[in-house]
Amino acid sequence: MKKILITGGAGFIGTNLAEELLNAKDYDIVVVDNECMGKLARLAPQIKCVKADILDQETMRSVLQGVELVVHLAADTQVIKSIAEPVKNFDVNVVGTFNLLRLSYEAGVSTFVNASTGGAILGEAASPISEDTPAKPLSPYGASKLAAEGYCSAFSGAYGMRTLSLRFSNVYGPGSFHKNSVVAHFFKQILTNKELIVYGDGSQIRDYLYVGDLVKGIHAVMQTSLSGVYQLGSGRPTTLNRLIETIRNTIHPQQFKVRYEPYRRGEIHTTYCNIDKARNEFQFDPTTQLAQGIANCWEWFQKIRSFENAYI
Repeated sequence: MKKILITGGAGFIGTNLAEELLNAKDYDIVVVDNECMGKLARLAPQIKCVKADILDQETMRSVLQGVELVVHLAADTQVIKSIAEPVKNFDVNVVGTFNLLRLSYEAGVSTFVNASTGGAILGEAASPISEDTPAKPLSPYGASKLAAEGYCSAFSGAYGMRTLSLRFSNVYGPGSFHKNSVVAHFFKQILTNKELIVYGDGSQIRDYLYVGDLVKGIHAVMQTSLSGVYQLGSGRPTTLNRLIETIRNTIHPQQFKVRYEPYRRGEIHTTYCNIDKARNEFQFDPTTQLAQGIANCWEWFQKIRSFENAYI
């Protein structure tokens, strides 16, 4: 069995990925997480769990022994918060990734899969965005993820390590209660009878990717010999107003109000993906339609209903 390490594995994408890989029965899985966004106790008992921060170099050096492949999901992911706290964002996303790359190389890790992002790195670029779109980040978060991609490329070129940077679009689905991404935030507002606040007129466009499709894509590319940057999204543009309409149709007859506020600096108006490269090179094929994904996510949120219950 191949020994793999998932950083941030107790979080939203991490728990879904761990389940996907566990079902494959081909991996000896180790998860490292500082539990700021999820509890390690939620993971299956077959998974070795280590509570630690990725900035703890001694612990990471120990954990990496015997690991063949790293999936690096741990990150500070909030765009607006990164504007207020750029130093913290830099430390976690740039210093943390660099240190993990260096320690992975020293430990003989053959493959390093880096979780990246499309819209925040590329800024206000003409959509659909692709791997060839020039990067112009509008926030410290976007800049930090671009720097992490750069170091992955450098370790591949200078040291021969196989590195992949996977640019996720807006991921949603079960397990996302702690996230501040739009679907999770809206569902928490609805469950607590609060209005939804839209910054702008709702015409802003995003690419919403169901987490089940994402983790299948990560698993697929792990099994190849590919390297480089890949855009992972649904490939379908969706306005925020259409997302709200889909949510309203899904949770009927429960009602909620929507309030529109001015746009916020640092946020992108339009971004969605061209996923041809991933589709052609490792058959990435997101099949979950938005209405079905929203229904699955809403069902999970109704069962959880509170932050505390999300981690029992």
